[in-house]
Amino acid sequence: MTIARLLAPLLLAAVPALSTPAAPRAGSAALVAPASPAAPADDRLATLDAMRAELARSMERLRLKGYEAPYFLSYQVVDVSKQDLTGRYGAIFDDHPRRDRNLLVDLRVGSYAFDSSGPEEATIVIGGGGGDDGPTWYAPKDAPVDGDVTALRNALWLATDERYKEALSAYFKKKSKAVYREEEPDRAPSFSREAPVHHVDAPRPFPFDRERWQGIIRETTAAFRDHPQVFDSQVRVTAEKQVRWFASSEGSALVTEQTIYGVHVQAVARAPDGQLLEDGRDFYARSEAELPPPDALRAAAEAVIRELEALRSAPAIDPYTGPAILEPEATGVLFHEAVGHRLEGERMDDDQEGQTYKGQIGQVVLPTFLTIVDDPTLDQVGGVALNGTYAFDEQGVPAKRTVLVRDGKLESYLLSRKPVKPFERSNGHGRAQANRQPMARMSNLVVESRKRVSSEELKRMLMAEARRQGKPFGLVIRDITGGNTNTMSYGYQAFKGTPRLVYRVDAKTGKEELVRGVELIGTPLTSINKVLATGDWSRVFNGYCGAESGYVPVSTIAPEALIGELELQRVTKANERSPILPAPWTERATPQSTAPASAPAAPSAPSSKEASR
Repeated sequence: MTIARLLAPLLLAAVPALSTPAAPRAGSAALVAPASPAAPADDRLATLDAMRAELARSMERLRLKGYEAPYFLSYQVVDVSKQDLTGRYGAIFDDHPRRDRNLLVDLRVGSYAFDSSGPEEATIVIGGGGGDDGPTWYAPKDAPVDGDVTALRNALWLATDERYKEALSAYFKKKSKAVYREEEPDRAPSFSREAPVHHVDAPRPFPFDRERWQGIIRETTAAFRDHPQVFDSQVRVTAEKQVRWFASSEGSALVTEQTIYGVHVQAVARAPDGQLLEDGRDFYARSEAELPPPDALRAAAEAVIRELEALRSAPAIDPYTGPAILEPEATGVLFHEAVGHRLEGERMDDDQEGQTYKGQIGQVVLPTFLTIVDDPTLDQVGGVALNGTYAFDEQGVPAKRTVLVRDGKLESYLLSRKPVKPFERSNGHGRAQANRQPMARMSNLVVESRKRVSSEELKRMLMAEARRQGKPFGLVIRDITGGNTNTMSYGYQAFKGTPRLVYRVDAKTGKEELVRGVELIGTPLTSINKVLATGDWSRVFNGYCGAESGYVPVSTIAPEALIGELELQRVTKANERSPILPAPWTERATPQSTAPASAPAAPSAPSSKEASR
């Protein structure tokens, strides 16, 4: 992975405790054997039955003479329905409803111990130009949206045939490497053995009141007209429903559903020195009714306006190294980027990765008062629904609460069905977007601390640390848009966060001043081990994380954190001018007088018609 990103945050209510137990998943039906004659009438089951029938046919009969047969096959079909409304300046600019279905075939030859999977298989077909170089045609990865099971089986048939040929080619290329390499006696198996599961979610409603949201968007975006320095803004309302079917040759059969709604308020201004200033609010919910009401969205827009106008007059500061307090959103981004991505299992065995935590199970990797947990079964915290919640991952494995770091000691990795020594089983973190190949990814990352103090005490500790280091001030990072990190071995092991609101705190008086012009950077092992203490309350940060397997919904739950030394670098200045003319709605039209047609124009002056040109 070159860059992993965490995007689209959410600022919500304070959370007093991190030990909230998992709530039962709403709308979940009892386990159902889809082929049972007692199953209720459900159109979704016809799709699942068609997948299982084609899967059985392929496992029984798909052979190429002289070559291995598949030992594992799974099908996944994902139906995504989306609603997307965007408005600016009091008008609707985009209205994009969309629906599509994608399929994914995972076919493996060899055995659980050694099979065709791995990065080599992707290199077999890329750049193929026909003849001996590879295929000249690739099977579409779409599925019929109208539920036609015959068409679905045809699409699966073609994709399976293609995948079988790719797997055979990858398998023999992988085996041939043994000619040049010593055998690895401690090599992990290629694929984990998992028990089959059967589950069917109850259908989830997916309402979307388009007319109501159009009115809310118009009203909310019109509020920006009274603030010409905020020269562009938008409100976007999104809704997405995902229905997922999964079937495997091991016997698993799943139908799961998920809905995520969102409202995003974004605006931009420009500082007098040309720096582009961005601010916004993002809200997520499981249902339309849980989204903020119109008055809350107006309040969010007004807060964004106030912050941007304050940032325009805030001083830009020079690059900084010293103590800083990260509020919960920024703490979440720090641990997500600096720790979470580096604990994704596939990165431990990839020679192109930095392998930051490889071979460190049982070793102290963080301050001993910190514990890091990733829990996809956690449904909500403090009344806030979490984006990263799911019951089964994209490989059909039940989601599991996983303690990654306990009291500073590394205890486990995030694991898909790709085993990583010393672990040979998945912990339900194989995730992906649509029809991408799953890999180990985060879900709901929870930062727990045994060294907690009040916000007031944390600020006093910040001031004392700044004085101890001879710094005139410390910093408080109150809001952040997201971050990204590089985990590859060929690049620097670093991460970056983009703060929106940074305050300079006088080391002697505690006076706070809003500043701008810097972004958070650092190396993971150094930065994360300089956490001195945390606050005694936490907040939820909902968003989406992008990596090799696509964008997946995630959450962090984290407290404030005092970092003994943090580095901020200067942001790139655009040095561009703001719009030259004022916005049209800021100029009132002035009435123009027109002389009667019968009145002759004075010879020494132009006519009123000429004057108005």
